[in-house]
Order: sequence, then structure tokens, then C-alpha cells
Amino acid sequence: MIPYLYVAAGGAIGSVGRYWVGLVTARAWGEAFPWGTILINIVGSVIIGFVSTLTLPSGPLPASADFRTFVMVGLCGGFTTFSSFSLQTLALLRAGDSVGATGNVLVSVVLCIAAVMLGHAFATRIGAGGWVGA
Repeated sequence: MIPYLYVAAGGAIGSVGRYWVGLVTARAWGEAFPWGTILINIVGSVIIGFVSTLTLPSGPLPASADFRTFVMVGLCGGFTTFSSFSLQTLALLRAGDSVGATGNVLVSVVLCIAAVMLGHAFATRIGAGGWVGA
């Protein structure tokens, strides 16, 4: 039962964060292209790449399964927006904007994979540099 509470708490925080980032980016850059969703997915990808690497049992800062569940399933699950990404891509396609839809898919997928790699690299560097526990 307890892991479900960690997922729920992390999901609530992640969802509120997603809503806030979406509002801020829409005000800053407009709503014609889903920049907010892209930014959210990139940030979420960095976080999950970082935490998954840093907190492995053999990692530089081992963490409990509950903590990892809270962050990676709850927080990242509530924050990232793959369903929104899919719906927005469909909307672009239905509006006849195949270039925008293709751009959304390519930018999101490529940058989110790069973001996971970046998070992983940060965590690996922290472990190698002895920054944790020093």
C-alpha cells in the first residue's frame, strides 16, 4: 500500500508542476506550437535519467525503492506529458500541419533521449568525482 502513496504524492507534485510550466511557456511563447510539452518532457527526461543512475543500489547515492518510486514513477509520471504530446501531434496532423507534427515528434524524441543521456552523465560524473558523501 505504501508504494501507492509515494506514487500518488509524486504524481500530485509532478502534475501541478506540469500545469505551471505549461502556463508559463504558453504565456512566453504562445500556443501555436507545443513548446511547453516539449520543455516538460525534456526536463522530466533529465530528471529520470539523473535519478535512475544516481540512486541505483550500486550507484554513487543509493536510494530506497520507495524514493525511486516517488521520483521516477510518481513525480516524473505526473510531470511528463506523453499523452499530451500524442494529442497535440494528432491535432497538428488533423489541421494539415504535417511539417509541424513531424517537427514535434522529432524534436521531442531526439531532445528527450539526449536529456536522459544528460541526466545519466550528470549522475555518473557526480559518482566519479566523489561529490556524494564528501
